[in-house]
Amino acid sequence: MLEIKDLHWSLPSGEPIVNGISCKTDGRLTVITGPNGGGKTTLAKLIAGVEKPTSGQILLDGEDITALDITERAKKGVAYAFQQPVRFKGLTVRDLLELAAGGELDHGTLCGLLGKVGLCAEEYIDREMSSALSGGEAKRIEIATVLARRAKLSVFDEPEAGIDLWSFSRLVETFEEIRGNESGELVVISHQERILQIADNIIVVADGKIRIAGKREEILPALLQGEYTCACPKRMG
Repeated sequence: MLEIKDLHWSLPSGEPIVNGISCKTDGRLTVITGPNGGGKTTLAKLIAGVEKPTSGQILLDGEDITALDITERAKKGVAYAFQQPVRFKGLTVRDLLELAAGGELDHGTLCGLLGKVGLCAEEYIDREMSSALSGGEAKRIEIATVLARRAKLSVFDEPEAGIDLWSFSRLVETFEEIRGNESGELVVISHQERILQIADNIIVVADGKIRIAGKREEILPALLQGEYTCACPKRMG
């Protein structure tokens, strides 16, 4: 379980972006939603260790990981998919997936991982992770590397960004599959109604604070009715 205690993070100018967030991921799939600029992506980076909080604590299964960087957190079982994927010139898609998995993968496993994000292994497995790939292709491959990790906690920052409707539908199915059949927790930053519909818990973040949080069946109807108009979910597919 992920637990966040009174987390704060500010810009160098002193402007607060995350302003006293406390929450627990009580379930297999937690979706964090809210208006643009509300602090969601910063919160994801703080959980993953990309950014260090100004104050507060982050605990994973009771262990304080606040002081650990992204590499040290990865060793503890935290995986993170960036909103804008990093390019790795010289490495192939196969290389990345096998690095993420920690060893060689057979063809069937590679096909399965890429299939979950709507890509054909025959077309992509030996391609280089360079600028020759579109933004959407790079995004889907990065998501596949996170899936290959089988991490204790996987954080996805707006995974729907830059992918087509068919791939988005396949991604939702994959999240459902992981939630139902595999170990580990998912934290997904998203505005999409279809992702919100499969969440165990929903956390609405606005102005750097939690506006409301709870079980999906309690929170989603209020969002859909416009009760929290600044965080109304978008439809896709």
